[in-house]
Amino acid sequence: MVLSALPGVGERLAQKMTDHFGSEDAVIKSLKSGDIAQIAEIDGVSPKRALAIARSIAGDNGQFLATKEAEKLHQKLIDQISRFTASPATKGRLQLLTPVQQPEARREKISSAMDFLSKHNTLELELNSQLSHITATKNTTQRYQRVVVSKTPIEHLKRFCRVLTPGEGETWKDYTVFDQVTWIGSGAPNDAPEGWIVLRDNPQTEVILPEMTLDWFRKNRKTLESIADMVQVITNYEGNHDFILNFGESLTGLTELPDLLHTLYDEGDTEKAEQVKDELWSFVKTLESGVNAEVEKTMNDAKMALSGAELLDALADGTGFQRKLKEATGHVIDNAMQQAVNKLGEFMEGSGVKNPPVIFTSDWPAKIDRQVVDKIDSALEKRINAQKSDYVYTMARKLGPLKQCCEDAVRSLIIIDQWLTIARWAKHNSCTMPELVQHGIWVKEGRHLLLGIAADPVTYGLGKAAEKGDMQPLALLTGANSGGKTTLLELLAHTCILTHMGLPVPAKQARVGHVDALHILAKSGGTQSAGALEQTLVELANVVSDPTPKLILADELEAITEPGAGARIIAGMLLAARSQPDTSMMLVTHLAPAIIKASGCDDFRVDGIEARGLDSNLELIVDRTPIRNHLARSTPELIVRRLVERSNGHAKVLFGDILNMF
Repeated sequence: MVLSALPGVGERLAQKMTDHFGSEDAVIKSLKSGDIAQIAEIDGVSPKRALAIARSIAGDNGQFLATKEAEKLHQKLIDQISRFTASPATKGRLQLLTPVQQPEARREKISSAMDFLSKHNTLELELNSQLSHITATKNTTQRYQRVVVSKTPIEHLKRFCRVLTPGEGETWKDYTVFDQVTWIGSGAPNDAPEGWIVLRDNPQTEVILPEMTLDWFRKNRKTLESIADMVQVITNYEGNHDFILNFGESLTGLTELPDLLHTLYDEGDTEKAEQVKDELWSFVKTLESGVNAEVEKTMNDAKMALSGAELLDALADGTGFQRKLKEATGHVIDNAMQQAVNKLGEFMEGSGVKNPPVIFTSDWPAKIDRQVVDKIDSALEKRINAQKSDYVYTMARKLGPLKQCCEDAVRSLIIIDQWLTIARWAKHNSCTMPELVQHGIWVKEGRHLLLGIAADPVTYGLGKAAEKGDMQPLALLTGANSGGKTTLLELLAHTCILTHMGLPVPAKQARVGHVDALHILAKSGGTQSAGALEQTLVELANVVSDPTPKLILADELEAITEPGAGARIIAGMLLAARSQPDTSMMLVTHLAPAIIKASGCDDFRVDGIEARGLDSNLELIVDRTPIRNHLARSTPELIVRRLVERSNGHAKVLFGDILNMF
């Protein structure tokens, strides 16, 4: 796929995107994953533009949601579904779910997820817990001290470290001024200095700059640990459900990841050597104090018996007395010092540096031999540097090949969570997968999802999808104010949008015909000016006369002008729509008789939502399911009657007079 061939992407923007992500392939993967925020970081790309480009990759041609109202309803549905995500990254991915020409593949994935959710609820909860930590991976942006020496230019690494090309006559010895070097190709030393890595020609990027590789695994630690946990969960799964088998495929090649991450995050012997080096001097000073305290305590309790002759000899020969005293107490000092050496050995265990047999000078009180400790410190420094170089390279060599697998797994897991999100939403709202048919739309006990309250179920249909007797493709919907006409219109819109997205719908059963476009024509804000009216009429004419398969849902179009003219205009539009065999249309109106009269036809279908009266709380009693072929009364009389009951004084009298006029 060529980026510049995408709608809205020219050569200049394609180059910007490639530079930002490092390669065109990386751009395509980011677009497909729905990482809108990261795409919008590119200079000149707004979130709206990023979303449009990503949707075009996902197969949206931008034509199905043909009006702003259709786009708004689609976004509201996506926002509601997004509440059921486990992974934060899935919210961005859901933005790519738009109506498509071929929804069958999505239907299959979602049906599998719904079946899995119904049969493996405990396992789903366990996976949800891990999916909640899955986010899009982030690359490191820092520069590293390592110097890469290569006869072949490596442009993509210059953002992260110095990349040098040996000059004529230069050898590896000319680069020993650098502590950390990766030498690529011929001319390398046989015995590489500490901190050096020697590689053959054309090595993998992950081992050229191993510090960057390990930093990537550290930067994405929480996500990768969750992947590792899921690897173990899926490995232990003994069933054969298709959804879990597909889940396992997304983790292909990552069986070694759990153990490698454990090694990486625990840091191994290098961490121990660094700890010993940091605490060495304070530890040996503690040993020094301990030896002196132990000897002093032991000597305070010691007794030495001298005969009279020995006492006279001691007074005559002080040196002899000192020798005799040392013989009597030497073992106490030796034991204390040996215990100190043993303690130092235990302290240094695992650091990779040998414990010296003597750490004290011959003086008394006991003193640590600084030269001995300096040698230990230097040995630890060398060991740490060598360990770091070996450790970093070894881990990068093992983890490097898994980096791409991890990135692919993250993208796959976000998509999997997308299907699970839809399954959770569908379960919560008792949704079912609709039947795909050729023409029309029909819902049985359909429920509007966005009212904020439990909606009354409605059964209704248009066209060939409907029940026998209701198959007319056009219908005028009349009836009570606040009776649910607009709610029914939006329910049909929801059902049409969700079906063409490949998603289940909020109904006990549904049949939906394929259309190329959904036109939702909302109520006008009032009578329009001549210019605005002309523009609106042109748009309406283009919609109703277009032979493209479509569903038109119009709400009180008569509001665009005065009622008499409005009825005549709508009649003409309905006649044009009826001449298109692939068009289904429902029009909410209060002017049905006038429209039918203006059209000169008496066979237009008219359905009505009837208000039967007021309940004890003066609320409308309404059957939300329209009565077929029935012109329903509007409810001004009932509204005025309610106002009579609720008003006082002069207003009550006025409303009473108005009520008597009905």
